[in-house]
Amino acid sequence: MAKLTEEKRKVYNEQIASYQQQIDALLISEKNMLMLLEKDSSGAAYKKLILTDDMLYLSTLYLAKHSVSVSILGIKNEDALNDARKTLYKAVIYLEEVVSNYIDVPYSDYADKVDEIKNLPESKRYYLIRKLGLAIRLVTDAYGDNTKWRWTFVELEARFATVAKNILDLKTASKDGLDPHSPDYDDTVYHLRLVKRLLQQAADRYREKYELSTGRIDDFRLGINYLLALRRIHLILNERAEADEAKRKAEIWQEKMEKDHKKTESRKK
Repeated sequence: MAKLTEEKRKVYNEQIASYQQQIDALLISEKNMLMLLEKDSSGAAYKKLILTDDMLYLSTLYLAKHSVSVSILGIKNEDALNDARKTLYKAVIYLEEVVSNYIDVPYSDYADKVDEIKNLPESKRYYLIRKLGLAIRLVTDAYGDNTKWRWTFVELEARFATVAKNILDLKTASKDGLDPHSPDYDDTVYHLRLVKRLLQQAADRYREKYELSTGRIDDFRLGINYLLALRRIHLILNERAEADEAKRKAEIWQEKMEKDHKKTESRKK
């Protein structure tokens, strides 16, 4: 049996060798890019978009190592999974540095950052967001339902929702992008549809985290902020009924949060 295990490990090491070479090369490339940014910040937004894309590819390489471990050794590669998770955070952080991590603010508060990537077509913005969403789903699926990181993924998914929203040029998207004759029409419609779904999901997941795990008011408040961000998108798109619904839901949640907070404070006395 020991010999068989050793043979399997040898096969495993052989099969992951090419993945590891690519991983090492990407980590060196990332380091070089960051050093370049320290010396010269020109075009920083576009360079960080490249870093975001590289981190997404890097996360898939870590996942590939994990998959090979499962198929050949019959065990999860926890180190590879953790590296994939951490790499996704890096991807999100790089994107936040480009378009901001603001949840519920007027578009004008971060429009200057979005303007720095004005030459990036909507099709490529939407494609990047779809790749990020797919990478997050693949990593969460690899961990499984009973992972200790279950509630940590609530934050990751919510931050994903935020950058998915913030990378949109909402001024253009709400006008030209929604013109059926615009070449960006399909991508804009699908991107906005995705953003609305992600914002609602982020709100619900933070509410769930509050109810089932932490009991922290901060988590409940974040859930409310995502509802208000959703309302803001509906207003920009002139979807009045949907905006009113999001507002009512946020008000109900706010009332419950305040009641729960009072109960908690009274127990402390």
